[in-house]
Amino acid sequence: MAVVNVKSEIAGNVWKIQAKPGDPVEFEGEIMILESMKMEIPVLSPKAGVIKEIKVAEGEAISEGQLVAVLDA
Repeated sequence: MAVVNVKSEIAGNVWKIQAKPGDPVEFEGEIMILESMKMEIPVLSPKAGVIKEIKVAEGEAISEGQLVAVLDA
């Protein structure tokens, strides 16, 4: 299995984490939701696989390009 790093495409706050380590995710499955400028933006899985790690916490402010999750794909 390949390790896939999932990075944020925007700066914002982690509003809600939808998947936890061990959860399977589909291609473009929702991993978490970010809040930026009063908009909710989903972070989607770039590949099908299993969540290995979530690198952020709900309520945390994150920057564009920050590593937010790791998948086994």
